[in-house]
Amino acid sequence: MLSELKLKGIRSSGPGGQNVNKVATKIELTFDLNNSSGLSESEITRLKTTVKHRLTKENILILHCDENRSQHKNKNIILKRFLDILIEGIKRPKARKTSRPSRGSILKRLDTKKIQSQKKENRKKTKY
Repeated sequence: MLSELKLKGIRSSGPGGQNVNKVATKIELTFDLNNSSGLSESEITRLKTTVKHRLTKENILILHCDENRSQHKNKNIILKRFLDILIEGIKRPKARKTSRPSRGSILKRLDTKKIQSQKKENRKKTKY
């Protein structure tokens, strides 16, 4: 699956003096979800929904990294970021188990309602 990744070096912006003009330290990673052989169909559909804000219209994931002045460090960072995105995107959400409130919590809620209603009842004017 790592062979399907396309890494490209780009000239980075920002401070760095003459190094910025000479060396392409910024890394761009592209990954085509539709043509991936390392992922199953269910994983691809799950990724399309969970990471859809990061995908292009052609379902291509594009990541950039220019945190360091070293191209090698930026490659390592972007590969780790890519794997983290894949792992998080493929994870199935935990199924929610329906639960009921405990008997004690129900009684406690009813008691506080009674106290609250008595407070308000005492604020009313008497008829006499």
